[in-house]
Amino acid sequence: MNRKVIGSILIVLLIGAGTGLYFISPFYNGTNDGTLPKDILNDEGTSILEVGAQEPGDRPVKTFDLTAEETQWEIKDGEAVDAWTYNGTVPGEPLRVTEGDYVKVNLKNELDVPVTIHWHGVLLPNKMDGVPGLTQDAVQPGESFTYEFIANDAGTYWYHSHQHSSTQVDMGLYGSLVIEEKDKQYERDEFFILDEWAVNQEKRDFSNMGGMMMGGMSGDGEADTKQMYDTFTVNGKSGNAIDPLIMEEGETARLRFMNAGFQQHQLVFPEGSMKVIANDAEKVIGTEDSSNVIELAPGERIDVEFTKQNNDSEVIAQKVMPEENTENIGENTAEVPTSSDIANGVSYGSEELIFEDVPEADVTYDMDLSMGMNMGEGMSFQINNEVFPDTPPIKVKNGDIVKVNITNSGRMNHPMHLHGHRFQVMARNGTAYENPIVKDLIHVKPGEEYTVYFIADNKGEWLFHCHDNNHAERGMVTIVDYESVYSPFELGGENDNHPQ
Repeated sequence: MNRKVIGSILIVLLIGAGTGLYFISPFYNGTNDGTLPKDILNDEGTSILEVGAQEPGDRPVKTFDLTAEETQWEIKDGEAVDAWTYNGTVPGEPLRVTEGDYVKVNLKNELDVPVTIHWHGVLLPNKMDGVPGLTQDAVQPGESFTYEFIANDAGTYWYHSHQHSSTQVDMGLYGSLVIEEKDKQYERDEFFILDEWAVNQEKRDFSNMGGMMMGGMSGDGEADTKQMYDTFTVNGKSGNAIDPLIMEEGETARLRFMNAGFQQHQLVFPEGSMKVIANDAEKVIGTEDSSNVIELAPGERIDVEFTKQNNDSEVIAQKVMPEENTENIGENTAEVPTSSDIANGVSYGSEELIFEDVPEADVTYDMDLSMGMNMGEGMSFQINNEVFPDTPPIKVKNGDIVKVNITNSGRMNHPMHLHGHRFQVMARNGTAYENPIVKDLIHVKPGEEYTVYFIADNKGEWLFHCHDNNHAERGMVTIVDYESVYSPFELGGENDNHPQ
């Protein structure tokens, strides 16, 4: 690494040595036929294809073309991986629009497997959500599909395939989506997607890892992904191949970070150089004395305001945990702060709340997250002791206030993501937050309990699932099921719809 690049910031994700595994997994069928409950797949009420229609009107229309294709992607000099990409790069083509724009994305599939695009965190009509078997049929090889929605809410988002996502996202089918404010607050605005890859090791089937996970746990909630990968990447590159961010002393920029991988990532900034300004596309408060370390769960987004401290090169580094193998890490190993010094997804309250006070709930759903072994299938990840599609849905009517108590009684981390809505985090482990947090993903670690509320104000059939995509693939998925609407699609079938 060239430490003499004047005025640059080197964003470095370190490579931990040691053996590891890359895993893929088959579609997990919780029932013999793999179908959804009849009240979700029926012909009564209104089809989800007929609700929430949006038209461009006189709005500016931003059109993009994305092609899903196979690519040899070079992570760094001499090291390449077989990748699946949108438009030939990892991440895929960055998409930027302005709030209020009408967005049209034409997806063409040139892979030999079906794909989709899910717009992670974006509030849009259910039929545009990109979930095969629930909101659409997967886009078959050689076929196309057009996604259309209004970019109503400024913020940091991303897009990725939701077809066999534990495999397809892991192979590189993801990209950034920024909905810019009409009045931009920062002249410099950069996006960084964090991920982990297996570059120099055998790929192995996640379904065979059940015995190891049920046995020797490391205690950090990531025993199933620890040592599975040997290379961390930023925007698809590692080590010296990561593009430096050139900034002048005293210059300020908005840096948007997103975690596309399976592991939580902690980034260490130079002291006094940054403050957190947004989380999951929601502006936050109370960051004047914010940490110099941020922690991102899988699927989570955190925006920071970064100011270059001096004219020397500076490093934003992946934090290396002391129990990790640190051989060959070298001078970039970041000092490990105490947990109280880490800014994560619930460290700061949100500027704009959904509820000013704790509301009276119309629907209460207790969501217990656990894990087990399923005969003949290996490891399973459960919601209320069931695996998708047999997990009990969250049944709502339009306008309901919904309370969800999420408890992690297992031994793994579970970043739980709700499609099509934002929820307000009111309490952790029974203690109310003085400043509640509005999010679409909550990272629930072993032994933790969170209480969240949302308004059922977007008719459809919406996933609520773990965004460690391997856990979703093995069953940790449920559905927010609106009364009087139904999905005309089916799991599996001739279109091979696999929504996890």
